[in-house]
Amino acid sequence: MQKTAATLITVVGALLAHVAEARADQLVIKHPGRHPDYSVEVEPHFFFGFDPPGAKASKGYGPGLRATIELVDNGFIKTINNTVGLGFGFDWIAFQSKHQAVWVPVVMQWNFWLSRSWSVFGEPGGGFWLGNAKGIRPAFYGGGRFHFSDKIALTARVGFPALSLGASFVF
Repeated sequence: MQKTAATLITVVGALLAHVAEARADQLVIKHPGRHPDYSVEVEPHFFFGFDPPGAKASKGYGPGLRATIELVDNGFIKTINNTVGLGFGFDWIAFQSKHQAVWVPVVMQWNFWLSRSWSVFGEPGGGFWLGNAKGIRPAFYGGGRFHFSDKIALTARVGFPALSLGASFVF
């Protein structure tokens, strides 16, 4: 019994001796340009759509893909860490009514790099529906990213006419 306790204390002590020092996330919002260097962001995601036009359309969900091309590395506000890009994509949606459609958004994406781990964005724009939902709609989204690394992030987007959750990969 004493040998087991001594072994446990030794193992815990060894583990504690090798625990890395905790570091706070580094804020970068006031440092223009301190964000990952990229030309394009690709985001596969899962899409939850609502309010599509047409009698056969209803709420639904499905897979989607977005791409954003960076247009301005130091965006509209030169004193903070922000970028501006052109975003576009497609979202396939299966409605509860067993019909299907595709949402094709085109937006301006304005990114704000808050820290090494977090960024947020706004996306005003529009898009059009194809398939069992047809028509043009305005679009506005807000979202955020948790960055696992400079190249991979978890991305959440909320707005009109949809919500999405996916992963972002920058190149």
